[in-house]
Amino acid sequence: MAGLELLYASAAPGITCRQDALVCFVHWQLVTQGYQALGTGDQPGPDDKKSELLPPGWNANKDLYVLRYESTDKDSTKELLLKAIMVDDSMIINALECKSQQVVDLTLNVEDFVDGEHLGDFHRVYKNSKELQTRIVSGLIFPIYNSLSKSDSASSSREFQPAISRDYDPLRIPPHHPQVNRQPPWRDPLGPFAVGGEDLDPLGGQRGGMILDPLRSGFPRALIDPSSGLPNRLPPGAVPPGARFDPFGPIGTSPSGPSPDHLPPPGYDDMFM
Repeated sequence: MAGLELLYASAAPGITCRQDALVCFVHWQLVTQGYQALGTGDQPGPDDKKSELLPPGWNANKDLYVLRYESTDKDSTKELLLKAIMVDDSMIINALECKSQQVVDLTLNVEDFVDGEHLGDFHRVYKNSKELQTRIVSGLIFPIYNSLSKSDSASSSREFQPAISRDYDPLRIPPHHPQVNRQPPWRDPLGPFAVGGEDLDPLGGQRGGMILDPLRSGFPRALIDPSSGLPNRLPPGAVPPGARFDPFGPIGTSPSGPSPDHLPPPGYDDMFM
């Protein structure tokens, strides 16, 4: 535990209770992981400066310790807000990683790790030092590093999103390309979708499906007589050639009468009727 004895010796004049000694141990563990203390309180102050020593006034409140740290990594700045709260004989240590906004908590029983009768003797003040170090590393240090890793991964994914957005724009209207020789799948009479194809595409040049078009019925087309439905014929030239003209009556050369087979009376199959 290199450096802990020197740290404790520098802070020993101000250590007056067990929780002071425990906070000193936590501070040393953070320093060994590359953090330096900036100051006390939630907000930065004019007297903040990086140091491996505990900042002035760090133990002014014996029930609530608030310390701010910053990593010594030159590539990126990582800030940490540490709060230690006394609840009966236990200390609840709350660490906030400012970049990822991740919070980790660790609860320690002070009497299990600090001997309050020997606060002035470094060699006797701490009990179960290995266990205390293991719990701080597993309960604070590792979760903090994991939160930083997740934050870095999220940042890299967010930085990659604009490149994707340039390739795909949901508001962009795709260019119109004429569909040349595109045939529906039901055009093949032997295809599995051929049944009902005329109804699905009644204007596609097939038989028309449910739409009845007398001009596309397949039967010989009757000539349109403009005089149909009139008692007399129109004079020559009344309808110019090629003019669009709706005849007065049904299409045909002469008024069509009812067929005897259209509406046969009951018993129509009687040969004597």
